[in-house]
Amino acid sequence: MKAAYIEKFGGPEVLTYGDLPDPTAGAGQIVVDVAAASVNGADWKVCSGEYNGVAKFPLCLGRDFSGTVSTLGADVQDLKIGDEVFGVLETGRDGTYTEKLAIGAAIVAKKPAGLSHVDAAAIALTGLTALCAIEDSLKLKAGETILIQGGAGGVASFAIQLAKHLGARVITTASAANAAWLREIGADQVIDYNTTDFTKAVSNCDAAFDTVGGDVAMRTFAVLKPGGRATFIGSGAQAPKPDRSDVTALRPAVPRTRRHLERVLELHKAGAIRIPPVTLFPLAKAAEALKVSAGRHLKGKLVLTMR
Repeated sequence: MKAAYIEKFGGPEVLTYGDLPDPTAGAGQIVVDVAAASVNGADWKVCSGEYNGVAKFPLCLGRDFSGTVSTLGADVQDLKIGDEVFGVLETGRDGTYTEKLAIGAAIVAKKPAGLSHVDAAAIALTGLTALCAIEDSLKLKAGETILIQGGAGGVASFAIQLAKHLGARVITTASAANAAWLREIGADQVIDYNTTDFTKAVSNCDAAFDTVGGDVAMRTFAVLKPGGRATFIGSGAQAPKPDRSDVTALRPAVPRTRRHLERVLELHKAGAIRIPPVTLFPLAKAAEALKVSAGRHLKGKLVLTMR
């Protein structure tokens, strides 16, 4: 099978497009013929070695996908060959930049016929992450105010829509070029990070969700009211330690469950969540897609197509 993989850590240029052995389905697993795979911010970090100090090479990148079931392992009862499914690989595992993959059947969800493989891949991990951050971690409530950092990204743009759907007042940071779109999908206030210090423009927030990391993450604590809480996905495996004692820092767990994927589908079907703008690359040009992702200025999502 064709795949995009690395044999050493480095920049996007170390990504190779070539052949890897076809996977087989173990007990409780399925093999999926992948139609589309999403490119996420975690991918270039894995590629660089930031996430994996030790890795088994060759290492195929990617965490979420959409495709068609081609093989059933033993004990798989609730899926059949030909079912269209989407999902996210098991925690700590990479490997969706490929034409075929094996995955536990229990953690994938059936893709609705009206949702394309590209769109399903675009909302799999982003939707899962936003759900876990906004609903499970922050437990955001109607009437609360939330600041979402990096609003034009895939996870953050999903989070904006979800927070608005839950009845919150939504403030986000983004470039001026993306302001109109972010207001269209639910942001009540957009702060241009190129011209405005968000800590001077925002205060007394009930909650915050940071997808950027670094200095932005640490400064996010300043906008919270006493008793406020913030959750972080751009700062590694642990949330940064607050520089004040009256707020809470959280790192959302992102479990791989069919229930969460089906919740993403429910939100989309209800019209609460729109598919983000998608930029497509063929699998053979995965290195180019990874370079765009590492630049961190893309609006919406990057998706690889296998054929």
